[in-house]
Amino acid sequence: MIKKISHIGVAVKNLEEAKKLYEEVFGLKIEGEEVSEEQKVKIAFVPIGDTRIELLEATEPQSPIAKFIESRGEGVHHIAFETDNIEAELQKFKEKGLRLIDEKPRSGAHGTKIAFIHPRSTLGVLFELCEETHK
Repeated sequence: MIKKISHIGVAVKNLEEAKKLYEEVFGLKIEGEEVSEEQKVKIAFVPIGDTRIELLEATEPQSPIAKFIESRGEGVHHIAFETDNIEAELQKFKEKGLRLIDEKPRSGAHGTKIAFIHPRSTLGVLFELCEETHK
């Protein structure tokens, strides 16, 4: 079952400039950074209440974030839903006819398990499912 919005992923060209906007203009605090070699992305975490914004900068020109920015520009990349059982959610969505990018979960930031649902089956929105592995 989907519990809440875990985070909103925002694709940015320059992580340092994006951090300044969120800290100096919006008055929010960056709480950590992480590089995901698998996703080819550097991430800065901006908590807001019970959720967070993840600022995503590509670490390689062929990464999904670099390709996204090249075709659509900077901006909202995905919305992530938190779940307690990512495998069950993937199976349920597949049975309901959604197109899955990931048939099985993979490793995500903060040690989570993640999987993406293709935006062609969700009215143009890229959704991520994530499950905390350390509770």
